[in-house]
Amino acid sequence: MLRHHTVQQLARVGGHSVGIVVLVVFVVGAVISMQIGPLLRDYGVVIMIADVAGIGFLRELGPMLTAVVLSGYAGASIAAELGTMKVGEEIDALRAMAIDPFLHLVVPRILACIVMTTCLSAIGDASGVLGGLAVGTFMMGIDPAAYLAELAWATELSDLISGLAKAVMFGGIVGGIACRFGLAVRGGADAVGRAATQTIVWSIVTLILADLLFTIGFYAIRVG
Repeated sequence: MLRHHTVQQLARVGGHSVGIVVLVVFVVGAVISMQIGPLLRDYGVVIMIADVAGIGFLRELGPMLTAVVLSGYAGASIAAELGTMKVGEEIDALRAMAIDPFLHLVVPRILACIVMTTCLSAIGDASGVLGGLAVGTFMMGIDPAAYLAELAWATELSDLISGLAKAVMFGGIVGGIACRFGLAVRGGADAVGRAATQTIVWSIVTLILADLLFTIGFYAIRVG
């Protein structure tokens, strides 16, 4: 039962989010490269666009942007769905049938958010790097092979691991907050809408604060 519901939520959370994540992160990668490219070219190091895109997206922007997108898409959807079930007394019906709502509803959604945020973060990393590659190739005259070589030189496996570790944490945050507000709904349809809005707002705020703490800890480990 748990496996079945988890697979359903994986398809729901991730299946419709791939295109949005790819588009958003690719565009952000292109925009950042367009902004910083001329400055780097003035100093004769335009090839370092690859460094900025690689390190920036692997460590930071890939997981963060992915989690923000999912908080607005999957998080709000989960909160609204659970809120509707709460208003319709479906959760009370589950308890009456001796079915634990936490295991039946909450756990599959949180697991799905964790898994899909991590997977989509890896896809987002690639999209951001490709956005930088597109700008570097077509606007800055960088040879694609030189860009990829610089990217490989500038980034380390630890950059990817730290970003994916953030993604795991971010997925748990989005899923947990969505379930929390969804199950706390009291009232009618307007309360469901408020739960969805609160999920987005609190998810983004919590993601930013968690990212700060994680980055401070990771920096202390690297320096130490």
